[in-house]
Amino acid sequence: MTKLFATRFALVAMMTVLVSPAISAQQGGETPPPSKPGKPINTGDVLSGELNAMKVRDVKNGKRVATYQITSEPRRLPPPNGLCNLETGPETFQLVTSSEAQAAQLKSFVGKEISVKVDEVACASDPGQMSEAVITKWSLIKKQ
Repeated sequence: MTKLFATRFALVAMMTVLVSPAISAQQGGETPPPSKPGKPINTGDVLSGELNAMKVRDVKNGKRVATYQITSEPRRLPPPNGLCNLETGPETFQLVTSSEAQAAQLKSFVGKEISVKVDEVACASDPGQMSEAVITKWSLIKKQ
């Protein structure tokens, strides 16, 4: 019984010695400075990032619809939207397609870096929106 106790005690002591420096380093380490708000994005500006596709159900009729999203660096929106209640501004932007042609145009770029000219942008407000901000009017910029 004493041998079992001694073995467990030695194991706990060894773990304490190994873990203590890591814990003290975390506690005594410097905290990273707060992130700065992203640069502003206004009407006519270009937004670049990776295009993602998501399938979501339409709230009205329950059909699955393709939803496209650009993941980019944090950006500030023009007033009154500002930072969309985020510390650095939105990083995900949902692209609202107004026609089947726009949806087909985006489908071929899923998983790739794209650029769009922003004509109208706002913070996400509807419960079904998967992004932090929504671009309702946009045009795809062809890379040369």
